[in-house]
Amino acid sequence: MSAFSSDPDLSVYDVTGNGTEVDVATNLLNGEVRLSILWTQEILLSADAADQVADALRRAAAHSRSITATPSAD
Repeated sequence: MSAFSSDPDLSVYDVTGNGTEVDVATNLLNGEVRLSILWTQEILLSADAADQVADALRRAAAHSRSITATPSAD
């Protein structure tokens, strides 16, 4: 079982059509954010796809902060 939770709203593939895709995931145990390029070492993105990846990274960062936030001393 993986501790990582992938962003379900991200569906980005290489513009060349070779099946390469991007995955952004948050580690549910420690809040680390993982950016993966699947099936190769690089990916060529359209401007719209790059925006989608940036949005997914922002969502993952917010999720990470919620996992690692220290509870208030109330």
